[in-house]
Amino acid sequence: MKTLPWSTDHPPLMLAPMQGLTNDALRGYFIETVAPDLVFTEFVRVQQQSRKRVAKAELAEIGAHDSQVPLVVQLIGHNAEALADAAVRVQEVGCQHLNLNLGCPYGRMTTGATGGELLRDPGKLVELLTSLRQAISGSFSVKCRSGYDDPQQIFQLLPIYEECRLDYLILHPRTVEQKYAGRADHELTAEVVQRTALPVIANGDINDAETGQRLLAETGVAGLMLGRGALADPLLFRRVRGELPTQVDEVQRRQELSRYLSVLLPLYLERFCGERQALMKLKDLLNFIPDESLKREFGKLKRANSAARFQLLLGQLTG
Repeated sequence: MKTLPWSTDHPPLMLAPMQGLTNDALRGYFIETVAPDLVFTEFVRVQQQSRKRVAKAELAEIGAHDSQVPLVVQLIGHNAEALADAAVRVQEVGCQHLNLNLGCPYGRMTTGATGGELLRDPGKLVELLTSLRQAISGSFSVKCRSGYDDPQQIFQLLPIYEECRLDYLILHPRTVEQKYAGRADHELTAEVVQRTALPVIANGDINDAETGQRLLAETGVAGLMLGRGALADPLLFRRVRGELPTQVDEVQRRQELSRYLSVLLPLYLERFCGERQALMKLKDLLNFIPDESLKREFGKLKRANSAARFQLLLGQLTG
């Protein structure tokens, strides 16, 4: 198996894992519409006490992925043995690409630190990464912050990532303590690229095509991971690639959003248990579309109590 899960003839553009948002229905929409080079699961919690390690429903969802676009399973946990067992189970159902979450600023389970909290204990981190690398035959990566409370910590972490034989690194250049405040420091990203042989994927505040294109041109990153920017505008993938204009007027923007949400509505009605849950998930998504000019219309959509009402209001977005 090749080391990297993407074609090296162009910089890969990846759909970020976002908890509660990037479910399999949304991933399927992105695959059909804009074909990211990789898609990631929402984080998969690894249970320390359970023999199953990974929930049966999550394994079924992972195993059902049948697209040519590779799926990367993002694990979150804190026990080396449990994580390695989970990695084996994931590979048994057909997914050969795994990632460890080292960035979630809310990453704590009842019995131990997870996510970004793991950056506070590099010794523990070595144990986890070594165990996972031994269990993973395909690609292995981490998605990490630049540090727990010091952005320069990344330069202490790079030798660990290299010695544990990661295949690539996804960097969100904020600290864990920052959460989502301030800005992602992509000057730091560029410095990281210069100081490691690992392919570096830039993540954080890539909300428009100009930013994405600039990062690819100026920092030396291997590719980009698009999160909030992609949820707000799925066509951002095609804009970064130069396939579509980088900017659109308000009329076009409304038409694009109406199509986006109108296609998602039946997908969510099929995916989730009942109309209420499907609408709740779509309304969560609306919170990541920050168009001030649509505040009034989105307010109505968030108050819609039926799929029929939601669809009617979507039709009114275009006037």
